[in-house]
Amino acid sequence: MSLQNFFKFLKQTSVKERGIKPSALSEGLCRQFSLAELKAATNNFHHDLKIDEGGFGFGPVYKGLIDGGSLVVAVKRFSRTSRQAVEVFRIEGELLFQLRHQNLVSLLGFCHEKGESILVYEYVTHGALHGHLFKNDDPLPWKRRLEICIGAARGLHYLHTGAKYAIIHRDVKPSTILLDENWEAKLSDFWISRIGPSSISKPKPGSLTKTESRICGTSGYMAPEYAIKEESNMIPGIIKCIKNGCVHDMIDPFLNGKIAPVCLIEFVEIALSCVYENPNERPSMGEVEVTLERALELQEKADLVIKADNPHAVYAYEDLSFRVSVEENSYWQGYRYSGDSDTGSVSDAELVSDGGAVSIAES
Repeated sequence: MSLQNFFKFLKQTSVKERGIKPSALSEGLCRQFSLAELKAATNNFHHDLKIDEGGFGFGPVYKGLIDGGSLVVAVKRFSRTSRQAVEVFRIEGELLFQLRHQNLVSLLGFCHEKGESILVYEYVTHGALHGHLFKNDDPLPWKRRLEICIGAARGLHYLHTGAKYAIIHRDVKPSTILLDENWEAKLSDFWISRIGPSSISKPKPGSLTKTESRICGTSGYMAPEYAIKEESNMIPGIIKCIKNGCVHDMIDPFLNGKIAPVCLIEFVEIALSCVYENPNERPSMGEVEVTLERALELQEKADLVIKADNPHAVYAYEDLSFRVSVEENSYWQGYRYSGDSDTGSVSDAELVSDGGAVSIAES
């Protein structure tokens, strides 16, 4: 399949099956690899170079070397037997060839030859955030976590406002946030993303779901109105801590005494505003980005004060029993955490096929 036909195929498929607008991307920005090149880059897809099994059986990811070994890449080899895998190949290619931002994983090229569907991405040194939060014996410092949050917010802000059409990722979570050699956050996995009508500062989930029959995402990381079951979602646990005034109990024990109270207040307040029941009351990603940057600045200023008093001191901030205002507490006490009338009530985590996406079906 030629490069021109590939883009034509992607555009036709996207418009027909996914509602995605045709791309105005210059096809010269996309590199077409031969299968022989990628076999050589990955030692014929050797198992020792496999860095990820790939989700939902779509296909593994390999570490590879191209351009005479001067460039390290990640090579995603999609399953040849899965129709869904081919659809994901098309969707990821269509979207990522149009997007360029330091907080999005870069797609370098593709291969579609002899029945193989392969995408070639930049290699992200430190892998997914998930492993560093849940599997690593060397926990991330607090300021690095804040910087990762800021990077993810910048990437989402770009998706919402930086292109002609707003892009709603719909599956942001630790396993889809990758970290490069400088610990810069990069959003990945766009295969269930949704394209909005135009670039907007505050995408409204309700308006998007009116145009589709199924709600996509991962339980535990969805907007409140998309939640499936309270016991399977993280948000009710957060609300419970808010009501009881024990938000500090949710902090990673490794970070005890290392977070300045003024920083924690700023961080918790913006986090709470992101799970307001009414989507219209939630902040835009631009507002989230600015607030997180302010939280980082407050942390750095507090650290400087301690260091000025004692250059060799170990940070030991007092634990903060975070309590919201009376007005806020009244709001959270009445928080229903129920389905929105526009989206319908969702009761099951039933996995269904939706043109290549694994979706959560409405009841």
